[in-house]
Amino acid sequence: MICADIGGDNGVLSPEESINELSELARSAGAVVVGSLIQRIKKPSRNYLGIGKIEFLVSIAKSGKFDTIISDDELTPSQQKNLEDFFSGKIKIIDRTALILDIFSKRANTREGKLQVELAQAEYLLPRLAGQWSHLERLGGGIGTRGPGETQIETDRRLVRAKITRIKKSLKSVMVHRKMHRSRRLDFGLPVFSLVGYTNAGKSTLINLLTNAKVKSQDLLFSTLDPTTRKLRLTSGTNILLTDTVGFIQKLPPKVVAAFRATLEEITESSVIVHVVDISHPYAGVQHDVVNKILKNDLGLNQKPVITVLNKVDKMLCSTESNEFLENFKNEFSNLVIVSALDKTGIDDLLGLFQKVLT
Repeated sequence: MICADIGGDNGVLSPEESINELSELARSAGAVVVGSLIQRIKKPSRNYLGIGKIEFLVSIAKSGKFDTIISDDELTPSQQKNLEDFFSGKIKIIDRTALILDIFSKRANTREGKLQVELAQAEYLLPRLAGQWSHLERLGGGIGTRGPGETQIETDRRLVRAKITRIKKSLKSVMVHRKMHRSRRLDFGLPVFSLVGYTNAGKSTLINLLTNAKVKSQDLLFSTLDPTTRKLRLTSGTNILLTDTVGFIQKLPPKVVAAFRATLEEITESSVIVHVVDISHPYAGVQHDVVNKILKNDLGLNQKPVITVLNKVDKMLCSTESNEFLENFKNEFSNLVIVSALDKTGIDDLLGLFQKVLT
């Protein structure tokens, strides 16, 4: 599999860093990455890549070493189709959004999570139906569903739109149920601490350690998708609710943010945001900024108290550079604690900080 990326203004991560993350996403989806390619151009062409790069990919595709190309940027429907035409339909072309949705579809366990993924997938598919023959059985159609004079593509679009409407209606009822559930929790007057962070920062490991929540925890991107809330008793005797939420990532597709609005509302209703950072990651500072940007720009959460948890300190190498990195974080944030959810380092300090922000 080849991962293709347009270099240039790529947000927070550099093209090289972003392509490495795309490779990790591909591995999380079960793929084997055999190579990568970066082209630095100011603006993607109608084919996404330049003709020279495409011809290079076509030439090595004949070796049979890969069967899928993943673009780090979201492809327009026409770019995707143009690329597929160059490979005569023998190589599958997908983008980061489709890859993330594929991972989400495997990780979602609750009805709400599955509905959210299904909605995002349907909305992603709708503009890409041109030139494709969808299986009507898969979309809930069949004999007798086509109106007078309708073409196949018109039928497929109508079926997908109907599917989107059904999912949104189902999600609305789920959101009502979740809102009632949140209201009941608030009636008890327990403060809610929401764990947020970049995917694979260690949030699930942390909530498991603190509350014995038994949330599935793996060294994979988006290993958990559905939110989990558990009660935690502090040393002072105060009870709080701790919520584990879906991880964030660079270039999180707007369709995904929109589809998971109900889940993300758990964060908006929280009393305190607990921002977990994988301090051992080479781009820890970048990942911290990505999460902050989503919280502020996409969710409008810039007024809530924030606790910054530098996790996985056990994996950091003891060096002058590492110590300086930690010191820079310490100097920038007031409510900060350094921990290891794996070997329980700093957990007492974390619980003490939980109590401090409540007083």
